[in-house]
Amino acid sequence: MRVGIDFGTTHTVAAIVDRGNYPVVAFDGVDAWPSLIAANAAGDLRFGPDAAAVRHEPGWQKLRSVKRLLNDAGPRTQVTLAGRSYALADLLTGFLAQLRHDLYHRSNAGFGPDDPVETAISVPANATSAQRFLTLDAFAAAGFDVVALLNEPSAAGLEYAHRYRSTITAKREYVLIYDLGGGTFDASLLKMAGHVNEVVVSEGIQRLGGDDFDEAIAQLVLAGCELPPLDSAGYELLLEECAARKEAVGPQTRRFLADVTFDGIERAPFSCGIDDVYAACAPLVAETAGLLSRVLRDPAGDGRDVPWSEVAGIYVVGGAGSFPLVARMLRSNFGDKRVKRSPHPFAATAIGLAVFLDINSGFVLSERFSRHFGVFREARAGADVVFDPIVPKDVPLPVDGHTPLVVSRTYRAAHNIGHFRFVECSRLVDGRPDGDVTPYDPVFFPFDPALHDRDNLGHQPIDRWSEGPDVEERYVVAPGGAVEVTVTTQPAGFQRTFRLTRAAARL
Repeated sequence: MRVGIDFGTTHTVAAIVDRGNYPVVAFDGVDAWPSLIAANAAGDLRFGPDAAAVRHEPGWQKLRSVKRLLNDAGPRTQVTLAGRSYALADLLTGFLAQLRHDLYHRSNAGFGPDDPVETAISVPANATSAQRFLTLDAFAAAGFDVVALLNEPSAAGLEYAHRYRSTITAKREYVLIYDLGGGTFDASLLKMAGHVNEVVVSEGIQRLGGDDFDEAIAQLVLAGCELPPLDSAGYELLLEECAARKEAVGPQTRRFLADVTFDGIERAPFSCGIDDVYAACAPLVAETAGLLSRVLRDPAGDGRDVPWSEVAGIYVVGGAGSFPLVARMLRSNFGDKRVKRSPHPFAATAIGLAVFLDINSGFVLSERFSRHFGVFREARAGADVVFDPIVPKDVPLPVDGHTPLVVSRTYRAAHNIGHFRFVECSRLVDGRPDGDVTPYDPVFFPFDPALHDRDNLGHQPIDRWSEGPDVEERYVVAPGGAVEVTVTTQPAGFQRTFRLTRAAARL
């Protein structure tokens, strides 16, 4: 059995491969599995639907939007929940292990107890290497056999190709994917020629999604009701109410209503015109519009824009993409005819992952590295620091999904210890990292053989060294976009391999 799993900020969705069809998996009759974790002071943990069932019970604290925590996380990141400290990686593994159990025992997928399951999973297009590693590791630790990791808008593009192939012509080969989920926004431009989906460029905003719309609406409600500051539990209830009311807004909605509870006492409902809600959320939608413009502007880096006449359409996916203000903005900027919303916006990515897994679908995805990756180094004998790009954004990744991308460079060591300060970023400005910048934990490598057996090189003095060995750095980019580096000195052949991670602070 093959299953595509979209681990989302608000919900997790699965779709299976079934003889050319890609039905969404239902859990106890519901097409989405809540992305929730709950804990109590005794150390009991609940995941998914079980967490949702206890989220309002006394003594339980819930962790929502756990996926957003991965933006800044590393393997040792700690989360405090109900007064106890947990490793985020362990919480995520427990969450996914419960999902796997429920796929077998609480879903309509039809898995037998001994059926092997091949899985394709996804991450935001702008996800860092650390987030990709954490996600892959957690799925593997939870017992999934992960055979592919795709960028979310790329997977949604496969759902478009499966559903709307007839809209692609020789004159209109491009499709712009607009993916607004609960926690992130991604936009990808794909060129669809025959059955090959080529990702031309991807852009993303790591912290912009339905959660932010909920926050904006909650602030509107607080101001309108003139409420004093709420405690964390009260504010969580308000966010939950605003999210539910937001999801009920349709194109014909004229007024927005929300129930308000303060100190356990229900107050008069909040009411305002829907345009007030749209005004509160408009700056967020405007950010997505600005990113779309960047995607269409010179995506190939050759000085040529993609004319709108060559774009078959904008495909709107992601749960937050159903908010009517989004469609209003897109149609105002791009016209009515070529804006399409997926019939299953919350499940488009999972369906696309299932299409990718279907060996009989005929579709091939040509993916690209979605961020710039490089390292800071000293220049002018230590008088300056410059950034060396190593893997540029949008370099093609292997089509077969198995062969990694390898980049090597060699030089003569000028110090006794190599101190590598790796960085990923969404764009470069005048050769400097800009946009969403992710610094990784520093990597230390002993060029001096006398230091080979030292473990904590970060506390050793770094000195210039005229007798340094020749050094080779070999970077391997996995098909999913994660990076590791092997540093080797010659002629001794001493080497170490480092998987790039972040040890973020407590969350």
